[in-house]
Amino acid sequence: MRDVRVLLLYPPNQSLPGTMCKPNGSLAYPSLAGALRRHGTEVAIYDACVGNGTDSLDEVFYGSATELPSGLLRTGVPDERILTDAAGYDVVGLTSIFTEQETMVLRTARLIRAHFPDKVLVAGGVNARSRLPQFFDAGFDVVCLSESEETIIHIVEALRASRHTDFTHINGIAVRVDGAIRINPVRPGEVRMDLDTLPIPEWRLLPNERYWTIGRPHGGAFAPGDDLRYASLMTSLGCPFHCSYCHIAGEQEDSDSGFLGRYRIKSDDRVLEELEVLKSLGVKQVFIEDDSLLADRKRSLRLLTKIQDAGLDILDVNGVNVVHLMKRWKPDHEVLQALVNAGFTELVLPFESGNPRILKKYASNKLNIVKNDIEALIGACKDYGLRVAGNYMLGYPDETLDEIQTTIDLARRHISYGLDAANFFLVMPLPGTPLYDMACRDGHLSGDFNPDTMNWTRANMKGTLVPAEQLEAMRDQAWDEMNSSEFKAYKKTMVAGTPKLSVVPEGAHENA
Repeated sequence: MRDVRVLLLYPPNQSLPGTMCKPNGSLAYPSLAGALRRHGTEVAIYDACVGNGTDSLDEVFYGSATELPSGLLRTGVPDERILTDAAGYDVVGLTSIFTEQETMVLRTARLIRAHFPDKVLVAGGVNARSRLPQFFDAGFDVVCLSESEETIIHIVEALRASRHTDFTHINGIAVRVDGAIRINPVRPGEVRMDLDTLPIPEWRLLPNERYWTIGRPHGGAFAPGDDLRYASLMTSLGCPFHCSYCHIAGEQEDSDSGFLGRYRIKSDDRVLEELEVLKSLGVKQVFIEDDSLLADRKRSLRLLTKIQDAGLDILDVNGVNVVHLMKRWKPDHEVLQALVNAGFTELVLPFESGNPRILKKYASNKLNIVKNDIEALIGACKDYGLRVAGNYMLGYPDETLDEIQTTIDLARRHISYGLDAANFFLVMPLPGTPLYDMACRDGHLSGDFNPDTMNWTRANMKGTLVPAEQLEAMRDQAWDEMNSSEFKAYKKTMVAGTPKLSVVPEGAHENA
């Protein structure tokens, strides 16, 4: 049996001109690296956006942005540097979770394939498994269809046993055989339900010091002089909801990926153990990346109570649903107090829409905006000293002008209740979501979809009841009206070329 060395590679980033480039640093690679190390496989992580200790940040990050043919900006080390790092490895893994990552992932794969035709290229992430032809055309040998801590081990074992790259016996992957794409779906029972059996993520392999020097986390609000030493953690996977604009809606029991959408938790002891690992690395701020942190109320209250003595600043990125902050249509003070005690200082509330029809059709009917006392909730958040923002979505394919105005009016009322900031998103049908399939089927997206045209600042669908240009104008006007001059001034600092994360003014939210 031969040794197999694995490199997990974040490609260079691409970003829109006028927006701030933020390193990826997702949990995918630390999780896979933990599995490989437990298996006894040599593994390294290289982030080509920021480089490592041999690379100058001034050269590879702050001063390296180059314009791509698409007009987007590439930030990261030169191609030669990527090839130097990839040279000593047998397997190179690239993650493509988000649509915006696709172009640089495919470009990096083509680069490595052209110079190292014998290396095994492995892709994973919801974007990759939703765009199989594009990934195989770029030179990938395997695309993982599910959570891959076990899959990557099977791939390594197949390589150890033979010099032939035949992976057709492995479940939970797609491969190309004789020109045709073959899908080996996840079998019943193969999705890990007991998350405590997963290895501890290898955060130490990330270029943490470089991330902290750059100081651009994906969320959070920080006071002047804060020492940013942050990391991400997940205490659960999956979500009880299956909104059509979320990939979880496509990861149900009968999917090729298996029942990834099922809500699964880590034990309290496991979460505390991971927090201790992060503290040992010098981490001070922990971003909770759960899709639905508070889905199990009893568990949430118990866990939040236990982590309040961890000595870390705890921040949530995207996992607090409004309904989980309510009890019998009123604010759940026990949950709010537990969040504050655990170290939370801000919440971003996903109200999504002001229309029951839209919420029922697209958002799992997860919030009764008529019965729930949102004015009391916002007031309670403020009483507990929480900064609170709201997120609102505009421009579903069949959403009428009146319905859009209803959502904007709802946000206006929330601001009058004390909401600190309101953010308005134009609906984006991303690959891997039922909404994307619907948009393609009904002609709202062209058949030759190009991810580089999926600009999150624009209305991307055609043929919507309210035209794209009008949607953008309504979004811009609502955002300008609702938000304070301090918040708007802060957002203007979040652009390419800013050397370090600016301090967030009181009431502003970096992730809003």
